[in-house]
Amino acid sequence: MNLKKISINAALPEKARSRILIIYTGGTFGMTYDKDGVLIPFDFASILEHLPTLKNLSLEITVVSFEMPIDSSNINPGHWQVIGEVIKDNYDQHDGFVVLHGTDTMAFTASALSFMLEGLHKPVIFTGAQLPISEPRSDARENLITSLDIASARRNGEPLVNEVCIYFDYVLLRGNRSKKVESMQFDAFNSGNYPPLAKAGVKIDYNFSAMAVVPSSSLTLRKSFETNISILKLFPGISQEIVHAILSIPGLKAVVMETYGSGNAPTLPWLTEELKRAIENGVIILNISQCPGGRVLQGRYETSKKLQQIGVIGGADMTTEAAVTKLMLLIGEYGPDRARELVGLSLAGELTA
Repeated sequence: MNLKKISINAALPEKARSRILIIYTGGTFGMTYDKDGVLIPFDFASILEHLPTLKNLSLEITVVSFEMPIDSSNINPGHWQVIGEVIKDNYDQHDGFVVLHGTDTMAFTASALSFMLEGLHKPVIFTGAQLPISEPRSDARENLITSLDIASARRNGEPLVNEVCIYFDYVLLRGNRSKKVESMQFDAFNSGNYPPLAKAGVKIDYNFSAMAVVPSSSLTLRKSFETNISILKLFPGISQEIVHAILSIPGLKAVVMETYGSGNAPTLPWLTEELKRAIENGVIILNISQCPGGRVLQGRYETSKKLQQIGVIGGADMTTEAAVTKLMLLIGEYGPDRARELVGLSLAGELTA
């Protein structure tokens, strides 16, 4: 994938308080109108024209842009690998990173990066916008300015944030706890099972008790993904034919099964047999609740006890986005046997043990 690098003279290097790398992938954020009124990606070399207040942040900013910005609906693991490689290659030269990304799959990408960047000790802040930066009422300006401020924030020489996050509409969230919940309002994301890491008002109030505590270490990039994974969402009246078709996909390695409430499923003999057969054939089945809040408690009710007995793995309070990307990476990096051992453990703060 072709990338282009742009230096922004927001501050002289000798006067900059931090060096920040912006990675622009595409999305609504960076759109502007051409002379014919058609939305096109704008040139980041001219970002100071849109955001002159960048000069007030006293940052040395570099932008790495996808040469062909993409809609986030087209994001795939290959793009995650590119983002991870850019961060790894520029890690020692920068104090923080801001990733501009379309909102539709931002939670998937943020989750993936949280597992890919092992030993991360610097902020990686994802943000975007619901309206293009060229729009008068755009949320792009505030989202970017505050993301840069958070990415550069330090205390006693150490970064305040040491993890992959999403900043949107005045709230900082853990990336692998986030979900997109709104398409028509500015508060596009929330993390129902985890408190915000910070709230931005007149000043930014950090919730230090909720933030990752990461000792300084070298960064390791994990980037092998296994994509033969499926989602099985249960619903009243689901047929055996549908379940069988999904569980019989050739080469299937894992299934994220979205169940009811605290991990409950219908007590249908055929469903138990289909799941059991798949598990015996080596397919990992991870139980994730359809509820935006709460957690899977396999065995609490009769309707989930059988799942536990046949080897379905409880996903605790993971989001579907975190579950999918975690399985992809664990199987790709370590193989199914080791992935089965690790998937139920908290690797990057994605679940509550």
